[in-house]
Amino acid sequence: MATEVENNVPPPTETKEIKEEIPVDNKAEEAAATKPEVAAGDAPAVAKEPAPPKVLVHKGNFEKDIVYLYQFSRTPLLPSLSPYCLKVETWLRLAGLKYENVDHKMKFRSKKGQLPFIELNGEEIADSQIIIKELTQKFNNDLDAALSPEQRNIAHATISMIENHLVWVVMWWRTKFPDQVLKGYKVNLQHALGTRIPNGILNFFFKFAFGRKWLQGAKKVKAQGMGVHSADEINEFGQGDLKVLSDMLADKPFFFGDEPTSLDVVAFANLAQIYFIDKEVSYLLRDYMTEHCPNLVGLVNRMKERCFPDWDDICATLDLNSHLPKPPAEEAKDKEGCKEEKEGDKEMEPEDKDIEKEKADEKEKEQEKEKDIEENKEKEGK
Repeated sequence: MATEVENNVPPPTETKEIKEEIPVDNKAEEAAATKPEVAAGDAPAVAKEPAPPKVLVHKGNFEKDIVYLYQFSRTPLLPSLSPYCLKVETWLRLAGLKYENVDHKMKFRSKKGQLPFIELNGEEIADSQIIIKELTQKFNNDLDAALSPEQRNIAHATISMIENHLVWVVMWWRTKFPDQVLKGYKVNLQHALGTRIPNGILNFFFKFAFGRKWLQGAKKVKAQGMGVHSADEINEFGQGDLKVLSDMLADKPFFFGDEPTSLDVVAFANLAQIYFIDKEVSYLLRDYMTEHCPNLVGLVNRMKERCFPDWDDICATLDLNSHLPKPPAEEAKDKEGCKEEKEGDKEMEPEDKDIEKEKADEKEKEQEKEKDIEENKEKEGK
Protein backbone atom coordinates (compact mmCIF):
# COMPACT_ATOMS: atom_id res chain seq x y z
CA MET A 1 0.00 0.00 0.00
CA ALA A 2 2.86 2.37 0.81
CA THR A 3 4.17 2.05 -2.73
CA GLU A 4 0.75 2.77 -4.20
CA VAL A 5 0.40 5.88 -2.07
CA GLU A 6 3.82 7.17 -3.12
CA ASN A 7 3.05 6.60 -6.78
CA ASN A 8 -0.23 8.53 -6.51
CA VAL A 9 1.31 11.67 -5.03
CA PRO A 10 0.51 14.65 -7.36
CA PRO A 11 3.44 16.45 -9.04
CA PRO A 12 4.80 19.66 -7.46
CA THR A 13 2.70 22.78 -8.15
CA GLU A 14 5.70 24.79 -9.35
CA THR A 15 6.20 22.54 -12.35
CA LYS A 16 2.54 22.81 -13.19
CA GLU A 17 2.63 26.60 -13.10
CA ILE A 18 5.66 26.78 -15.41
CA LYS A 19 3.96 24.53 -17.96
CA GLU A 20 0.87 26.68 -17.91
CA GLU A 21 2.91 29.84 -18.62
CA ILE A 22 4.30 28.41 -21.89
CA PRO A 23 2.31 29.73 -24.88
CA VAL A 24 0.89 27.12 -27.21
CA ASP A 25 2.40 28.77 -30.30
CA ASN A 26 5.94 28.77 -28.89
CA LYS A 27 6.11 25.07 -28.01
CA ALA A 28 7.75 24.06 -31.30
CA GLU A 29 10.31 26.86 -31.05
CA GLU A 30 11.25 25.97 -27.52
CA ALA A 31 11.50 22.28 -28.42
CA ALA A 32 13.86 23.16 -31.26
CA ALA A 33 15.91 25.39 -28.97
CA THR A 34 16.44 22.57 -26.51
CA LYS A 35 17.86 20.24 -29.20
CA PRO A 36 21.70 20.03 -29.29
CA GLU A 37 23.33 21.76 -32.27
CA VAL A 38 24.73 19.39 -34.90
CA ALA A 39 27.83 20.53 -36.80
CA ALA A 40 27.84 20.32 -40.58
CA GLY A 41 28.86 16.89 -41.77
CA ASP A 42 28.34 15.31 -38.36
CA ALA A 43 25.94 12.40 -38.06
CA PRO A 44 22.85 13.13 -36.01
CA ALA A 45 23.02 11.85 -32.44
CA VAL A 46 21.25 8.54 -31.93
CA ALA A 47 19.21 8.19 -28.78
CA LYS A 48 20.55 5.44 -26.51
CA GLU A 49 18.19 2.57 -25.86
CA PRO A 50 17.49 1.88 -22.19
CA ALA A 51 19.63 -0.88 -20.72
CA PRO A 52 17.85 -4.22 -20.35
CA PRO A 53 16.78 -5.07 -16.80
CA LYS A 54 19.46 -6.80 -14.76
CA VAL A 55 18.91 -10.53 -14.44
CA LEU A 56 18.79 -11.38 -10.73
CA VAL A 57 19.69 -15.06 -10.81
CA HIS A 58 22.49 -17.12 -9.31
CA LYS A 59 23.29 -18.86 -12.61
CA GLY A 60 24.54 -16.00 -14.76
CA ASN A 61 25.83 -18.08 -17.67
CA PHE A 62 22.57 -19.96 -18.19
CA GLU A 63 21.59 -21.73 -21.40
CA LYS A 64 18.23 -21.15 -23.03
CA ASP A 65 15.42 -23.48 -21.92
CA ILE A 66 17.67 -25.38 -19.50
CA VAL A 67 16.07 -25.79 -16.08
CA TYR A 68 18.54 -25.09 -13.26
CA LEU A 69 17.33 -26.85 -10.12
CA TYR A 70 18.39 -25.76 -6.64
CA GLN A 71 17.79 -28.41 -4.01
CA PHE A 72 19.37 -30.23 -1.07
CA SER A 73 22.45 -32.45 -1.32
CA ARG A 74 22.26 -36.17 -2.10
CA THR A 75 22.20 -38.92 0.53
CA PRO A 76 23.46 -42.52 0.39
CA LEU A 77 19.90 -43.92 0.47
CA LEU A 78 17.82 -41.61 -1.75
CA PRO A 79 18.44 -38.61 -4.02
CA SER A 80 16.85 -36.04 -1.69
CA LEU A 81 15.53 -35.85 1.87
CA SER A 82 12.99 -33.28 0.72
CA PRO A 83 9.82 -34.76 -0.81
CA TYR A 84 9.32 -31.48 -2.67
CA CYS A 85 12.82 -31.52 -4.21
CA LEU A 86 12.43 -35.18 -5.16
CA LYS A 87 8.99 -34.37 -6.58
CA VAL A 88 10.35 -31.68 -8.93
CA GLU A 89 13.33 -33.75 -10.09
CA THR A 90 11.12 -36.80 -10.68
CA TRP A 91 8.69 -34.68 -12.70
CA LEU A 92 11.54 -33.20 -14.77
CA ARG A 93 12.82 -36.66 -15.62
CA LEU A 94 9.39 -38.05 -16.39
CA ALA A 95 8.58 -35.03 -18.59
CA GLY A 96 11.91 -35.41 -20.40
CA LEU A 97 13.03 -31.81 -19.84
CA LYS A 98 16.68 -30.80 -19.88
CA TYR A 99 17.79 -29.78 -16.42
CA GLU A 100 20.90 -29.35 -14.31
CA ASN A 101 21.27 -29.45 -10.55
CA VAL A 102 23.25 -26.51 -9.18
CA ASP A 103 25.75 -27.56 -6.51
CA HIS A 104 25.24 -24.65 -4.11
CA LYS A 105 26.03 -26.52 -0.86
CA MET A 106 22.62 -25.43 0.48
CA LYS A 107 23.72 -21.77 0.53
CA PHE A 108 20.85 -20.38 -1.54
CA ARG A 109 17.12 -20.12 -1.03
CA SER A 110 14.43 -18.68 -3.25
CA LYS A 111 13.06 -15.20 -2.70
CA LYS A 112 10.32 -16.96 -0.74
CA GLY A 113 12.96 -18.66 1.42
CA GLN A 114 12.27 -22.11 -0.06
CA LEU A 115 13.95 -25.12 -1.56
CA PRO A 116 13.47 -26.28 -4.21
CA PHE A 117 13.43 -23.44 -6.68
CA ILE A 118 14.47 -23.27 -10.31
CA GLU A 119 15.93 -20.73 -12.68
CA LEU A 120 14.74 -20.77 -16.27
CA ASN A 121 15.97 -18.28 -18.88
CA GLY A 122 17.03 -15.84 -16.19
CA GLU A 123 13.82 -16.08 -14.17
CA GLU A 124 13.38 -17.61 -10.73
CA ILE A 125 10.39 -19.86 -10.03
CA ALA A 126 9.77 -21.13 -6.49
CA ASP A 127 7.47 -23.69 -4.82
CA SER A 128 7.27 -27.21 -6.24
CA GLN A 129 3.63 -26.95 -7.31
CA ILE A 130 4.15 -23.60 -9.04
CA ILE A 131 7.34 -24.88 -10.69
CA ILE A 132 5.51 -27.84 -12.23
CA LYS A 133 2.57 -25.66 -13.27
CA GLU A 134 4.83 -23.09 -14.98
CA LEU A 135 6.95 -25.73 -16.73
CA THR A 136 3.83 -27.59 -17.89
CA GLN A 137 2.56 -24.43 -19.56
CA LYS A 138 5.96 -23.37 -20.90
CA PHE A 139 6.83 -26.69 -22.55
CA ASN A 140 3.27 -27.93 -23.15
CA ASN A 141 4.00 -31.17 -21.31
CA ASP A 142 1.08 -32.21 -19.10
CA LEU A 143 1.43 -35.58 -17.37
CA ASP A 144 -2.31 -35.46 -16.62
CA ALA A 145 -3.44 -34.75 -20.18
CA ALA A 146 -5.18 -38.13 -20.53
CA LEU A 147 -7.13 -37.84 -17.26
CA SER A 148 -10.85 -37.13 -17.18
CA PRO A 149 -12.16 -34.18 -15.13
CA GLU A 150 -13.26 -36.62 -12.42
CA GLN A 151 -9.81 -38.23 -12.30
CA ARG A 152 -8.17 -34.82 -12.08
CA ASN A 153 -10.35 -33.98 -9.09
CA ILE A 154 -9.46 -37.26 -7.39
CA ALA A 155 -5.77 -36.61 -8.06
CA HIS A 156 -6.04 -33.09 -6.64
CA ALA A 157 -7.74 -34.30 -3.44
CA THR A 158 -5.26 -37.15 -2.97
CA ILE A 159 -2.24 -34.90 -3.52
CA SER A 160 -3.69 -32.53 -0.94
CA MET A 161 -3.97 -35.40 1.55
CA ILE A 162 -0.35 -36.38 0.95
CA GLU A 163 1.18 -32.90 1.06
CA ASN A 164 -1.03 -31.45 3.80
CA HIS A 165 -1.36 -34.45 6.11
CA LEU A 166 0.98 -37.40 5.47
CA VAL A 167 3.98 -35.11 5.05
CA TRP A 168 3.39 -33.71 8.55
CA VAL A 169 3.35 -37.22 10.01
CA VAL A 170 6.86 -37.73 8.60
CA MET A 171 7.90 -34.22 9.62
CA TRP A 172 6.85 -34.93 13.22
CA TRP A 173 9.16 -37.96 13.35
CA ARG A 174 12.06 -36.02 11.85
CA THR A 175 11.78 -33.12 14.28
CA LYS A 176 11.22 -35.44 17.24
CA PHE A 177 14.19 -37.73 16.52
CA PRO A 178 16.93 -35.82 14.63
CA ASP A 179 19.58 -38.37 15.59
CA GLN A 180 17.50 -41.14 14.05
CA VAL A 181 17.17 -39.08 10.88
CA LEU A 182 20.96 -38.87 10.52
CA LYS A 183 21.34 -42.61 11.06
CA GLY A 184 18.27 -43.63 9.10
CA TYR A 185 19.28 -41.78 5.94
CA LYS A 186 23.05 -42.06 6.54
CA VAL A 187 23.36 -38.31 6.07
CA ASN A 188 26.86 -37.16 5.15
CA LEU A 189 27.00 -33.71 6.73
CA GLN A 190 30.55 -33.15 5.50
CA HIS A 191 29.42 -33.49 1.88
CA ALA A 192 26.11 -31.71 2.40
CA LEU A 193 27.74 -28.64 3.96
CA GLY A 194 30.82 -28.65 1.73
CA THR A 195 33.27 -28.70 4.63
CA ARG A 196 36.38 -30.70 5.55
CA ILE A 197 35.41 -31.08 9.19
CA PRO A 198 35.09 -34.83 9.98
CA ASN A 199 31.57 -36.24 10.11
CA GLY A 200 32.08 -37.44 13.67
CA ILE A 201 32.56 -33.88 14.89
CA LEU A 202 29.74 -32.56 12.69
CA ASN A 203 27.32 -35.19 13.99
CA PHE A 204 28.31 -34.37 17.58
CA PHE A 205 27.59 -30.68 17.14
CA PHE A 206 24.59 -31.27 14.90
CA LYS A 207 22.01 -30.77 17.64
CA PHE A 208 23.70 -27.58 18.82
CA ALA A 209 24.40 -26.08 15.40
CA PHE A 210 20.97 -26.88 13.98
CA GLY A 211 19.01 -27.03 17.22
CA ARG A 212 17.27 -23.76 16.52
CA LYS A 213 16.10 -24.89 13.09
CA TRP A 214 14.87 -28.21 14.43
CA LEU A 215 13.07 -26.36 17.22
CA GLN A 216 11.42 -24.12 14.63
CA GLY A 217 10.39 -27.25 12.72
CA ALA A 218 8.88 -28.76 15.86
CA LYS A 219 6.95 -25.55 16.48
CA LYS A 220 5.60 -25.62 12.93
CA VAL A 221 4.46 -29.23 13.37
CA LYS A 222 2.69 -28.27 16.58
CA ALA A 223 1.16 -25.14 15.05
CA GLN A 224 -0.11 -27.17 12.10
CA GLY A 225 -1.92 -29.41 14.59
CA MET A 226 -0.05 -32.69 14.15
CA GLY A 227 2.37 -32.06 17.00
CA VAL A 228 -0.31 -31.83 19.70
CA HIS A 229 -1.16 -35.54 19.37
CA SER A 230 0.53 -38.54 20.98
CA ALA A 231 3.04 -40.70 19.12
CA ASP A 232 0.52 -43.55 18.80
CA GLU A 233 -2.15 -41.24 17.41
CA ILE A 234 0.23 -39.72 14.86
CA ASN A 235 1.33 -43.17 13.77
CA GLU A 236 -2.33 -44.15 13.25
CA PHE A 237 -2.84 -41.05 11.12
CA GLY A 238 0.06 -42.08 8.90
CA GLN A 239 -1.15 -45.66 8.62
CA GLY A 240 -4.59 -44.40 7.61
CA ASP A 241 -3.12 -42.33 4.77
CA LEU A 242 -1.05 -45.28 3.55
CA LYS A 243 -4.13 -47.52 3.63
CA VAL A 244 -6.07 -45.03 1.48
CA LEU A 245 -3.25 -44.86 -1.08
CA SER A 246 -2.91 -48.64 -1.11
CA ASP A 247 -6.65 -49.14 -1.71
CA MET A 248 -6.62 -46.54 -4.50
CA LEU A 249 -3.66 -48.14 -6.26
CA ALA A 250 -4.98 -51.70 -5.89
CA ASP A 251 -3.24 -53.95 -8.42
CA LYS A 252 -2.62 -51.26 -11.05
CA PRO A 253 0.95 -50.30 -12.04
CA PHE A 254 0.11 -46.63 -11.42
CA PHE A 255 -2.86 -44.84 -9.85
CA PHE A 256 -4.71 -44.22 -13.12
CA GLY A 257 -3.49 -47.09 -15.25
CA ASP A 258 -0.36 -47.99 -17.16
CA GLU A 259 1.27 -44.54 -17.25
CA PRO A 260 2.38 -42.39 -14.30
CA THR A 261 0.72 -39.04 -13.65
CA SER A 262 1.39 -36.14 -11.29
CA LEU A 263 -0.26 -38.13 -8.47
CA ASP A 264 2.28 -40.93 -8.93
CA VAL A 265 5.08 -38.35 -8.82
CA VAL A 266 3.88 -36.84 -5.54
CA ALA A 267 3.15 -40.25 -3.99
CA PHE A 268 6.57 -41.58 -4.97
CA ALA A 269 8.42 -38.51 -3.66
CA ASN A 270 6.75 -38.86 -0.24
CA LEU A 271 6.62 -42.65 0.06
CA ALA A 272 10.34 -42.81 -0.75
CA GLN A 273 11.00 -40.75 2.41
CA ILE A 274 9.28 -43.50 4.40
CA TYR A 275 10.53 -46.58 2.60
CA PHE A 276 14.23 -45.76 2.13
CA ILE A 277 15.16 -45.59 5.80
CA ASP A 278 17.94 -47.87 6.98
CA LYS A 279 16.60 -51.10 8.50
CA GLU A 280 18.78 -50.62 11.58
CA VAL A 281 16.65 -47.63 12.55
CA SER A 282 13.21 -48.38 13.97
CA TYR A 283 10.37 -46.65 12.10
CA LEU A 284 6.82 -47.93 12.52
CA LEU A 285 5.43 -46.27 9.40
CA ARG A 286 8.03 -47.92 7.17
CA ASP A 287 7.34 -51.31 8.74
CA TYR A 288 3.58 -50.88 8.26
CA MET A 289 4.05 -49.94 4.61
CA THR A 290 6.32 -52.93 3.98
CA GLU A 291 4.04 -55.45 5.70
CA HIS A 292 0.53 -54.16 4.87
CA CYS A 293 0.98 -52.10 1.67
CA PRO A 294 3.28 -54.12 -0.61
CA ASN A 295 1.66 -52.55 -3.67
CA LEU A 296 2.95 -49.14 -2.52
CA VAL A 297 6.43 -50.63 -2.26
CA GLY A 298 5.97 -51.87 -5.82
CA LEU A 299 4.94 -48.37 -6.95
CA VAL A 300 8.04 -46.86 -5.36
CA ASN A 301 10.30 -49.38 -7.08
CA ARG A 302 8.60 -48.89 -10.47
CA MET A 303 8.96 -45.12 -10.28
CA LYS A 304 12.54 -45.50 -9.12
CA GLU A 305 13.46 -47.74 -12.05
CA ARG A 306 11.64 -45.60 -14.59
CA CYS A 307 12.76 -42.15 -13.45
CA PHE A 308 16.07 -42.90 -11.73
CA PRO A 309 17.97 -45.64 -13.58
CA ASP A 310 21.09 -44.02 -12.10
CA TRP A 311 19.76 -44.30 -8.51
CA ASP A 312 22.59 -46.54 -7.30
CA ASP A 313 25.18 -44.26 -8.88
CA ILE A 314 23.58 -41.20 -7.26
CA CYS A 315 23.61 -42.79 -3.82
CA ALA A 316 27.14 -44.16 -4.19
CA THR A 317 28.79 -40.99 -5.55
CA LEU A 318 26.33 -38.36 -4.23
CA ASP A 319 26.63 -36.80 -7.68
CA LEU A 320 23.95 -34.18 -8.34
CA ASN A 321 24.25 -34.53 -12.12
CA SER A 322 24.82 -38.20 -12.81
CA HIS A 323 22.10 -37.93 -15.49
CA LEU A 324 24.23 -35.60 -17.62
CA PRO A 325 26.53 -37.09 -20.29
CA LYS A 326 30.02 -37.80 -19.08
CA PRO A 327 33.17 -38.47 -21.14
CA PRO A 328 33.84 -42.19 -21.75
CA ALA A 329 35.59 -43.88 -18.86
CA GLU A 330 38.55 -44.93 -20.99
CA GLU A 331 38.95 -41.45 -22.42
CA ALA A 332 38.82 -39.93 -18.97
CA LYS A 333 41.32 -42.50 -17.76
CA ASP A 334 43.65 -41.76 -20.68
CA LYS A 335 43.40 -38.05 -19.98
CA GLU A 336 44.19 -38.66 -16.34
CA GLY A 337 47.11 -40.87 -17.31
CA CYS A 338 48.46 -38.24 -19.69
CA LYS A 339 48.11 -35.63 -17.00
CA GLU A 340 50.03 -37.78 -14.54
CA GLU A 341 52.74 -38.40 -17.11
CA LYS A 342 53.05 -34.69 -17.81
CA GLU A 343 53.23 -33.95 -14.12
CA GLY A 344 55.81 -36.68 -13.79
CA ASP A 345 57.82 -35.16 -16.62
CA LYS A 346 57.65 -31.77 -14.97
CA GLU A 347 58.83 -33.25 -11.71
CA MET A 348 61.74 -35.02 -13.44
CA GLU A 349 62.89 -32.01 -15.40
CA PRO A 350 65.11 -30.49 -12.66
CA GLU A 351 66.77 -33.85 -12.03
CA ASP A 352 67.44 -34.36 -15.72
CA LYS A 353 68.98 -30.91 -15.92
CA ASP A 354 71.24 -31.65 -12.96
CA ILE A 355 72.39 -34.92 -14.51
CA GLU A 356 73.17 -33.24 -17.81
CA LYS A 357 75.06 -30.50 -15.99
CA GLU A 358 77.12 -33.06 -14.06
CA LYS A 359 77.96 -34.89 -17.27
CA ALA A 360 79.01 -31.65 -18.93
CA ASP A 361 81.19 -30.75 -15.95
CA GLU A 362 82.86 -34.17 -15.97
CA LYS A 363 83.51 -33.93 -19.69
CA GLU A 364 85.00 -30.47 -19.26
CA LYS A 365 87.27 -31.72 -16.47
CA GLU A 366 88.45 -34.64 -18.60
CA GLN A 367 89.24 -32.26 -21.46
CA GLU A 368 91.22 -30.04 -19.09
CA LYS A 369 93.15 -33.07 -17.79
CA GLU A 370 94.00 -34.18 -21.32
CA LYS A 371 95.11 -30.66 -22.15
CA ASP A 372 97.34 -30.55 -19.04
CA ILE A 373 98.88 -33.93 -19.95
CA GLU A 374 99.67 -32.77 -23.47
CA GLU A 375 101.22 -29.53 -22.17
CA ASN A 376 103.40 -31.48 -19.72
CA LYS A 377 104.55 -33.81 -22.49
CA GLU A 378 105.54 -30.83 -24.63
CA LYS A 379 107.52 -29.33 -21.74
CA GLU A 380 109.33 -32.62 -21.10
CA GLY A 381 110.15 -32.93 -24.81
CA LYS A 382 111.75 -29.48 -24.73
